[in-house]
Amino acid sequence: MERYACADEYEKLVIRMGSPRVVIDNGVCSTATLVKFDSARRHGILLDAVQVLTDLNLSIKKAYVSSDGKWFMDVFHVTDQNGNKLTDESVLRYMEQSLGSIHYGRTSISNGLTALELTGTDRVGLLSEVFAVLADLQCDVVEAKVWTHNGRIASLIYVRDCNSGSTIEDSQKINGIEARLRNVLKGDNDIRSARTSVSMAAIHTERRLHQLMFADRDYQRNPIFKASSDIPVVTVQNWAERGYSVVSIQCNDRTKLLFDVVCNLTDMEYVVFHATITTTGDQAYQEFYIRHKDGSPISSEPERQRVIQCLQAAVERRASEGIRLELCTEDKQGLLAEVMRTFRENGLNVTRAEISTVMETAANVFYVTDATGNPADPKIIESVRHKIGPSNLKVKELPLTRHQTEEKEEPDQAAGVGGTVLLSLGSLVRRNLYNLGLIRSCS
Repeated sequence: MERYACADEYEKLVIRMGSPRVVIDNGVCSTATLVKFDSARRHGILLDAVQVLTDLNLSIKKAYVSSDGKWFMDVFHVTDQNGNKLTDESVLRYMEQSLGSIHYGRTSISNGLTALELTGTDRVGLLSEVFAVLADLQCDVVEAKVWTHNGRIASLIYVRDCNSGSTIEDSQKINGIEARLRNVLKGDNDIRSARTSVSMAAIHTERRLHQLMFADRDYQRNPIFKASSDIPVVTVQNWAERGYSVVSIQCNDRTKLLFDVVCNLTDMEYVVFHATITTTGDQAYQEFYIRHKDGSPISSEPERQRVIQCLQAAVERRASEGIRLELCTEDKQGLLAEVMRTFRENGLNVTRAEISTVMETAANVFYVTDATGNPADPKIIESVRHKIGPSNLKVKELPLTRHQTEEKEEPDQAAGVGGTVLLSLGSLVRRNLYNLGLIRSCS
């Protein structure tokens, strides 16, 4: 009996040792809440931790990541969307519980809806046709997210049957939905690359959108013209002495930026061993020390170029182009088809969309440009608002990043010119330990 008792105690000790340790500290830094996360290292655990924070719509102002053998240590400096420290006890408690339970992988909770995945060539009016087909097939759109990048479109649309109000399970109807949507996506020019699929499984929407775009090779498509200041600066260098590849990224700061980058590194089968993330003014500087899952660094020039292309695409996909329109009105069958038809008839192209339904109320966000990708004519926007309802459809300026309202600071010398200077491992670890609380400062 004693032997079995000892075995049970040992098993409990192993579980305790492997489970994450989470400390949330509001006393160290005057401008941000510090979240310290220590865990046994496994592939994807950094993404799980970042996903918890971004799903709570928190801004990550700084982050320090370091691993020692089989152990992983992270420190995140987080604020709410207004740049304030977190004080809501329920949010802090939920964050601590969520981070503390991700060691064996996060499980998504099914929303009881049917998920439609679509990829293809973007064109003006495409979404109008998609939502018209769904309305015709008696599919009620409850949630949806749409991204466009480099002339491609990826969408995840959650629907239910209009008549039963539940998940669509009839295989014949599912096959019909897939076939009709595929025909819409094909149009006249996309016979080979248009894709549709139906899933009943629980999916993290934004991670899946990255995967769909990556599988569609949007990073290899002809890029849409952008101002040079909008293009992320990505460099990849090998540090042969330490066996790391060092990825440096400098770009405009925005919400969920770290999630987008870590998501793509993880899905490309790279492991992050060390990282430093800082923000200065409206700019973000990110540096990652990575290896393949087998422990080797990036081994060829084509692979290096592919990593650069993929990370630039990861940063650009969520970038908001166009005028932000917010639709808030009573939900009804065919609402999205009507709204999208109005956009199409007035020459507006939707570059990104977030669609949700809360208590029978449609709360949707659209980013629109004209047919050529340029800013839409304000007169056309006002005409569209008049047709849909001025009180229902409102124009919102793109929100400022949390740093644009702050006084600009001097750039971090460690970032160097363009934020691409290779740091020594000793400097990186020293800075990480500095921010693990050994010195009580957040500057």
